[in-house]
Amino acid sequence: MEENNKSKFRDIKKRKINKICDKLNNKWVKSEDIINILENVIEPFDRVCIEGNNQKQAVFLSKSLNKVNPKLVHDIHILQSTLILPEHIEVFENGIANKIDFSYASIFGKKLAQLCQEGKLKIEGMHTFLELYARYFLDLTPNVCLVIAEKADKEGNLYTGANTEDTPTIIEATSFKDGVVIVEVNEVVDKLPRVDIPSDWVDILVKSPLNTTIHPLFTRDPAKINETKILMAMLVIKGIYAKYEVNRLNHGVGYSTSAIELLLPTYATDLGLKNKICEYMMINPVPTLIPAIECGFVKKIVSPGGEAGMNLYVKSRPDVFFTGGDGTLRSNRCIAQLVGLYGIDLFAGATLQIDIYGNSSTATLNRLTGFGGAPNIGGNSSGRRHISNTWKKAGLEFQKNENEIFKGKKLVLQIVETFQPSGEPSFVEKLEAFEVQKKFQMELPLIMIYAEDVTHIITEEGIVNLLLCRNLEDREQAIRGIAGHTPVGLKRDLNKINELRERKIIIYPEDIGIDKKDANRELLAAKSIQDLVEYSQGLYLPPKKFID
Repeated sequence: MEENNKSKFRDIKKRKINKICDKLNNKWVKSEDIINILENVIEPFDRVCIEGNNQKQAVFLSKSLNKVNPKLVHDIHILQSTLILPEHIEVFENGIANKIDFSYASIFGKKLAQLCQEGKLKIEGMHTFLELYARYFLDLTPNVCLVIAEKADKEGNLYTGANTEDTPTIIEATSFKDGVVIVEVNEVVDKLPRVDIPSDWVDILVKSPLNTTIHPLFTRDPAKINETKILMAMLVIKGIYAKYEVNRLNHGVGYSTSAIELLLPTYATDLGLKNKICEYMMINPVPTLIPAIECGFVKKIVSPGGEAGMNLYVKSRPDVFFTGGDGTLRSNRCIAQLVGLYGIDLFAGATLQIDIYGNSSTATLNRLTGFGGAPNIGGNSSGRRHISNTWKKAGLEFQKNENEIFKGKKLVLQIVETFQPSGEPSFVEKLEAFEVQKKFQMELPLIMIYAEDVTHIITEEGIVNLLLCRNLEDREQAIRGIAGHTPVGLKRDLNKINELRERKIIIYPEDIGIDKKDANRELLAAKSIQDLVEYSQGLYLPPKKFID
């Protein structure tokens, strides 16, 4: 007969905490005791959520986890949105963990693929951010979580600062299902600027002996934006943003989208688009938006996280950013991803490979990078029910006949040069994601954004409007038509290309009055990091790497 225990998880937690109670001082433990603490509260086969975000990681706890005795702590299942530290990989090499559910592997995509081949790691799931967060509250609830806070008071209330990111989501899922919440803290203070997470959600706190830093992950130097990126930005602004009146959007991180941001105060303003496009954005506080904010183009920004050097500027612009009474940014990646899924009308991003039908992926045979939030932000949610002009216009173009039920459509842009910086073509007959699926015996090919969601592809050759395609031949030839001198592009049917151009499925620069010779750096509102500092009136403090 099955044991009728209605509080099993609570009993397990109590047993774990009792094992270390002699080391607890009102929830606080000494940093030198943390390895022993982890060995007692993490048991074999536990699900352990490590805070590894784009910018904020529990560095001390990650390092300490790698020092536990693998005879005591082994076969653990890691739950982690972003793998970004060497320690996030070493935990598998050291025999402490052997399974993972994650979203993005950053620079460790190749290493992740290698560990899978060696049998040291099994990828249980490669998720979007929202998908992983949702499962924290369902079938992937952490038994233990290791997170970080910028400050804590002596009672254990937490202040997470500008880079809140995943912290509230992780802690809430763990705490309210009787998991053990362990927090490393950078600074202990008498009074917090604001309370982001109450102390009764926290079980164990440790003052970190390490100096953690936030790296400028989203900063792009305007000096590196070339004429090709500017041309593509002009195509996007005039050929898409103006046409669809795009006013709520997200930009991925890259030089192409940075070019768009720096053309808003100049090129877009000259086109009469101020107060008509790009007023509301879901994006980190990237420095290349400073000129557009200062000229009143961009009016409100919700951010998944912060950005190094931008805190003082953000504090000075409370009408634009979501800030607390203390003036600091309040970011929340889970909420921002929901904004990206339901609130915006356009996503502009990039990818490594696009096939002849418009499927895109960053997964290649030797690199399992993951997707982050792109499939959420770049996905067309059938659950959306509110109308906007952009969503409606795109839906009308996509509608194949007047008898079908009308559905609006999110605009999803893939902005790529025909060749990657490595020299590899951006366009392929078939994604390597399908070979990856076979190689690692996965249930699904690792496609980042499905062709059915991609509405436009932009290269230096022009724009493809996939909304107007009515069959696979249209899609294939349209994509070949802007694929340049890649093997895919060289197989274009010129007669079909002319037809697609007449139908405005393929749009070359001259078709919308853009002269390629006009794409020059003089159009950029800021041409250097120093220009951005001056635009901010000295409030933007660029990290050292950008001013050396």
